[in-house]
Amino acid sequence: MTEAVEAALPDKYSNMSEWYSEILERAEIIDIRYGVKGFIVYRPFGMMIMKNIIKLYEEELEKTGHKPFLFPVVIPEKNLRMEKEHIKGFEGEVFWVEKGGFTPLEERLALRPTSETAIYPLYALWFSSYKELPFKGYQTCAVYRYETKATRPLLRGREFLWIETHNVYYTEEEARQQTIEDAEIFYRVTTEKLGIPFLHIKREEFDKFPGAVDTYAFDTLLPDGRVLQIGTTHYLGTNFTRVFNVVVHDEEGNLVNPHSTCYGIGLSRILAAILLVHGDEYGAILPFEIAPIQIVIIPIYKTGFSNEEIDKYCIMVKERLVKEGYRVVFDDSEKTPGEKYYYYDLRGVPFRIEVGPREVQTNKVTIFRRDIRRREAVALENLIKYIEDTKSKVLETLRKRAEERLNENIIEVRSRDELIEAYRRGGRRIFKIFFCGRKECADEIKSELDGLETRGMPLKDVEEGPCVWCGEPGHTCYLAKAY
Repeated sequence: MTEAVEAALPDKYSNMSEWYSEILERAEIIDIRYGVKGFIVYRPFGMMIMKNIIKLYEEELEKTGHKPFLFPVVIPEKNLRMEKEHIKGFEGEVFWVEKGGFTPLEERLALRPTSETAIYPLYALWFSSYKELPFKGYQTCAVYRYETKATRPLLRGREFLWIETHNVYYTEEEARQQTIEDAEIFYRVTTEKLGIPFLHIKREEFDKFPGAVDTYAFDTLLPDGRVLQIGTTHYLGTNFTRVFNVVVHDEEGNLVNPHSTCYGIGLSRILAAILLVHGDEYGAILPFEIAPIQIVIIPIYKTGFSNEEIDKYCIMVKERLVKEGYRVVFDDSEKTPGEKYYYYDLRGVPFRIEVGPREVQTNKVTIFRRDIRRREAVALENLIKYIEDTKSKVLETLRKRAEERLNENIIEVRSRDELIEAYRRGGRRIFKIFFCGRKECADEIKSELDGLETRGMPLKDVEEGPCVWCGEPGHTCYLAKAY
């Protein structure tokens, strides 16, 4: 009976959109009924996952010397307009505040679409000597963009959560090294702790962050074959420090503009990726570290055996686990065991402990692993060791599955005809090609192949060859449909 109820979810690969909507609603991750397009409510269970994700990134940032700050959500219009490429890239997506109550404001205020133009005017006041650098700062906040494409919860919205770093360095070499460290931080958390693999890509010249010298992105693969950008890092050169008059005295006493970087960790999209990449036909599967409930204990009552004795055993098991710092729930509600299995499977709880008369009598527990859907009897004395040893195996299982699927869906093609044929045969994939770097070719590919986009070139193993579209000299590049 339980299995039939759990299997009611749509197939994730053939109908990702419906599967995703069902998970968000039934697992109580978010609520889309707020009433303003592109704005969502994080429900308690979803927000607990998010807080755990945030903690992982913030801890890693602070280990590498980043300091937290928080800037206002509003940016004066004059600030936003100072960097011409920057405002050109964002102006069509800005939410404007034009009144305070009934009084028109003397100057419009933008809700931050990103924070460079809010932060650099203050950096101009904070630093005066190269000895005060480097400075590495970050904030965890919401940003606002009037998204004109179709919105989709967590994937593409008008308000989303992220972490943004804004770092300042005396030299270009130091600043460029920071973009490498950003990628390392992203890998340590996103892949090593959350099990999400990604392509580390340098965006093409025409596809850079507005105002950046170079843009590097992290794209992951979703079940429908589209890619999702879940983070970016940018070398900004002196573009923003020059415009906002951030100057420091160098070793000879001359005034110079320092170099800067910014790094965006897309928290909302990372939450979506965790659900979509790891989930199955029974619901979400959460990595142990971020699961609001890491272990659920479910009593299995039997006629002729004391319910009180089973409950007492369950409470004792819970106390042992809580003492070790695990997040544990003992569900002694009146729901049937099958209903409870369904409820916690849907929410991705990594371990389920089942306790019935047999477990009490043999001083054992039966543990169900959500990732591989298998039960195992474990002696009570070995319980803590089992959890400690197995939680890393759960993560490894999730990561390996995701990496295999990403690699299996990268298809190499070497000519226009080969690309068109491969796309028509199975367009929901990532195509590895040679590309000339020209926007005209990228636009033609996107137009003729239903939105297939150039995503950029890998940071390693870049080769040269003729562009698949025009035949001009090119470099390794990925193509994919994207959110």
